[in-house]
Amino acid sequence: MKGEKMKKVVVIGGSGFLGSHTADELSRRGFDVTIFDASESVWLRDDQKMIVGDILDRDALCAVLKDSFAVYHFAGISDINTAAKNSFDTVNMNVLGTANIVEAVCSLNVTRFMYASTLYVYSSYGSLYRASKQASETLIEAYQEISDFDYTFMRYGSLYGPRSQEWNGIRRYVEDIIHHGELVYDGTGKERREYIHVSDASRLSVDVLDEDFRNQAVTITGSQVLTSRELIELIFEIAGLTEKVCYSPQGKAGYHYSSTPYRYTPKQARKMVPSEFIDIGEGVLEMIEELSGVIQSGHE
Repeated sequence: MKGEKMKKVVVIGGSGFLGSHTADELSRRGFDVTIFDASESVWLRDDQKMIVGDILDRDALCAVLKDSFAVYHFAGISDINTAAKNSFDTVNMNVLGTANIVEAVCSLNVTRFMYASTLYVYSSYGSLYRASKQASETLIEAYQEISDFDYTFMRYGSLYGPRSQEWNGIRRYVEDIIHHGELVYDGTGKERREYIHVSDASRLSVDVLDEDFRNQAVTITGSQVLTSRELIELIFEIAGLTEKVCYSPQGKAGYHYSSTPYRYTPKQARKMVPSEFIDIGEGVLEMIEELSGVIQSGHE
């Protein structure tokens, strides 16, 4: 989708991993992008604006959302383990923060609300993180019934790539392997994921701004399915190191699902996978180079 007459789009949480890549993709397509986040973006482009603020501050939200066509919401606590250990903060940021944004959207007649959700909404895994996303989706649907905005739920699978957080799965594996030459993995190695590179996910995230996806849920995943063992073997191979990995005898991965979940049935979703995508091997090599300090993960 191309930006029409430089329509204003606000990316809340645009200083982070997926948010910054999506903000860049929006800019490339001609939208007037403003990033709203609790901290300055180190990847801010010259053609983007930056506003530092709190999603619990209604006045700040209303100020930044004024005259906006759409808002992308990536903010909140997104690490499953952090969410489980900080229950009140998770509810406060992920649920009440979302409600606060939707209130501002309704009061300012913003046309589109793009909500970053997760595949965990289909499962019994994910602890408070999953519950906060399920609750937020339900809230957004209820608000839409009494207001004029249209929403899209973007339920992401396993993301990886440049700018990822320290707790990102593939990033942790790569860092341990290239810096320590070995890996301790909490699981059996049989866990399966549909990995998608963040660049591919950000393109799909802008594609679904199209009117065809109004009041829809979409799952955004990759077409490459690997077990954890296959992924770890690939990282060792690309890094040129002899494999040294210890799998947990308990065979548990904490609050994480062991295969892509479709157990529960929230709002029916359309599955989106990129027709052209970054190969997992190429993506892993990119991360090895980034984390080895060979390249910088700045914007194009």
